[in-house]
Amino acid sequence: MTTRKTEILVGIFVLLTIAATLLLGLKVANQGMQANGDTYTLKAKFDNIGGLKERSAVKVGGVTVGRVESIELDSDDFTPVVVLSISTQYSTFPETTSVAILTSGLLGEQYVGLQPGFSFGDIENLKDGDFIEDTKSALVLEDLIGQFLFSRDSD
Repeated sequence: MTTRKTEILVGIFVLLTIAATLLLGLKVANQGMQANGDTYTLKAKFDNIGGLKERSAVKVGGVTVGRVESIELDSDDFTPVVVLSISTQYSTFPETTSVAILTSGLLGEQYVGLQPGFSFGDIENLKDGDFIEDTKSALVLEDLIGQFLFSRDSD
């Protein structure tokens, strides 16, 4: 009888451990089980997106304001178009805002960094579906190493 009771308690403990690990994994991945609320989309065209992935963070000064919703290829000039999903809480970015693909640390994950521009005079705010014109592509480490090696050989 005590063996059966012990087996049931161990089973409950194992199930609770699995549930706690799953919730911790979702929290660390910053995905959660619920939706992030109301959002609007912005688009940006880059020459090179490096290792940027869908669901990567969109940050302003280190604060996450949205996520990369999708990455598409423009059918006209075959350049990547990144669709950003921004929380409506942050809906006052001016049209002079610039966007860059940045890396966390030397070899960390890539994310999209927004740099709000000045909103003086009659500068309007970005609206749902607008393109951000001022973009800076990702720095690819392999390209930098290649440039360093080839510039060293020419000296």
